[in-house]
Amino acid sequence: MAEHGMMMNNMNIQKNLFEDKDALANGLADHVAETLNDALQASGRALLAVSGGSTPKRFFQALSQKDLDWSGVTVTLVDERWVDDTDDRSNARLVKQNLLQNKAAAAQFMPLYTGDSSPQEGIATLEESFAELNMPLTVSILGMGTDGHTASFFPDGDQLDAAVDLENSANFITMAAPGAGEPRITFTLQALLKSSLLCLHIEGEEKQMVLVEAHENEPVNEMPIRAVLRQDQTNLTVYWCP
Repeated sequence: MAEHGMMMNNMNIQKNLFEDKDALANGLADHVAETLNDALQASGRALLAVSGGSTPKRFFQALSQKDLDWSGVTVTLVDERWVDDTDDRSNARLVKQNLLQNKAAAAQFMPLYTGDSSPQEGIATLEESFAELNMPLTVSILGMGTDGHTASFFPDGDQLDAAVDLENSANFITMAAPGAGEPRITFTLQALLKSSLLCLHIEGEEKQMVLVEAHENEPVNEMPIRAVLRQDQTNLTVYWCP
């Protein structure tokens, strides 16, 4: 079945459906590679922020094969658990094993975990490091949990309000929440919304039902993905397969 677009309730949200996970991974990789290449042609640099979890592995592997000037691309993370990249739960570990391979091995990688004892201590280092990069983000790929979290915007997160506040000028914020496990650090919503391309990558019927529920006019605190869906600043492209 071919890809097709379907507009959702918010007119700046487009949904692209694919027949299976491989088609989805390849379609998303094509779109991301095109956008990165446009940035490389314009300025010689591009900045890609990706998410962790099990969903993006196929996408990472497909993207790693794309013909790009990867030496001009910096890869980073939308959010990260405050663990070293030797930990199985590290998003950086996932990216190194699945994306920074093949042709994408030439890309630069900017982790969010700094080695400080807490994410609070790491924020100043990150703000300084990213100030030297070609901000804003070129491409940001979000995921979504079945609890409606995205990035590290978790239900009942201790800094959720500040994280999704579009008046918050910080690029990063820490997060602790009942469903988050380890302490985390995450890009703020306003930083993510400055991306040239903002995508939500989800798979399966369960995630589709979560997304439908997220469109209901209920509090952001219950399903933080609602903050992304309700904003009208940046187009959001949803990539999904059953």
